[in-house]
Parts: sequence; C-alpha cells; structure tokens
Amino acid sequence: MKVLIIEDNTDLASGMKSYLSAEGYLCTVAPTVNEAIDNIVLYNHDCILLDISLPDGNGLSVLERLKQLGKQDGVIIISAKDSLNDKLKGLEIGADDYLTKPFHLAELSMRIRAVIRRRKFSGNDIIIQGELTIDLSEKRVSFGGKPVEQLSPKEFELLLLFVSSPNRVLSKGTIAEHLAGDHADMFDNFDFVYAHVKNLKKKLKKAGCADNIHTIYGMGYKFKTEE
Repeated sequence: MKVLIIEDNTDLASGMKSYLSAEGYLCTVAPTVNEAIDNIVLYNHDCILLDISLPDGNGLSVLERLKQLGKQDGVIIISAKDSLNDKLKGLEIGADDYLTKPFHLAELSMRIRAVIRRRKFSGNDIIIQGELTIDLSEKRVSFGGKPVEQLSPKEFELLLLFVSSPNRVLSKGTIAEHLAGDHADMFDNFDFVYAHVKNLKKKLKKAGCADNIHTIYGMGYKFKTEE
C-alpha cells in the first residue's frame, strides 16, 4: 500500500516513514505544497497524510487539488491545530479522518488501515473472493480454508491490487508504480513485475487456486473473477 507523507518537520516525517515502512507501507515524503501536488498529479496513493501548515502554503490546497483531479486517494489530515474549523473544512473538502499532533505512530497506522479498508474494501478486514480469503490485519491468505504459502510483502500488495481491481487490465507500468512508487522510473524494464506476478501465481496454484491472473499480451494483467 502506498502512503504519501506531506510533512515539513523532518524528524516527524522520517519517524513516520520509518515506522510505516516497517509495517509494510511504501512511503514517499513531500515537505511542501508544490512537491505534494507534483506527487498527486503523477501517482495514485492508498492514503495521504496531510499536514495543514506547510512552508509554501496551506495543506488544504492539496486536498482541493485532489478533488479537482477526481482522485480517490484516502486522506488523513495531521496538524498541530486542534481547530474545529480546520477539521470541518478538511472533512468537507474530502478528507477521511483528522489526527492532532502529537500522536502515537501505532494509532496512525490503525487510522491508515481503517481509511484503506473503507476506501477499497467496504470497511472489511477480511476480503473474500470466491474460495480465496485475504486477512488484511494478519497479512495471510487462504484458499478453501487452507493457508496459502506465505506471500512476500510485494506479492501480498500485488494480490491486493488485483483483487481491488477485478476484471480491469492493469498495465505493467501501473503495477510497477504500485510496487515501487517513485522508484519505478529507475528500472530499465518491468522484469521485476513479471517475477512478482509469476511467484504469486505459483503460490496460489500450489494451494489449488484457479488461475485468475491472466496475461493480456501487449497490455498487462487482469484478475478475472468467477462468473
């Protein structure tokens, strides 16, 4: 899951990135409004952590830009301002939640998971697709009640991407961005995407799962749901 941290406090941003990365999130930091807008224009994120007070403007302008772009990224406003007006304005524009500094990183992680569940999986921790069951909190997958071989963090993220985009062709570029974030542009080719897809399909097949992940030649991959 991709998280954009819009925060100009270097220590706080570093602390959040370190903690969330250890939780399995792919994090990018943007310390200014301009950098944040560049990021949201170029990439999609599962959750955005948005500070209101930034050196080059009000963070709510980022939220307004998201709305203009018609993007569905989840947003949690993070600010030292415990102002009802700021909170109400942010929620009115489209924020999902509001967290006041200082806060515990464990609570932040829980809030992010809650936003992603609401946005992508109707608030559920357990996702069921046919006989395939995915436990978001435990990061475990089973098929027909039997555990699937432990997926790597990238394989798990890849499976979630497919399940959250059923019957939709996902280009290799889209998958690369989801798995590597801003670093996707550093790769000369998408061989790493092919490797992750291959390993995921192998583990699912070993568990007896039907091959729902189809290669669409010249385009990418599609997760076909059962009719």
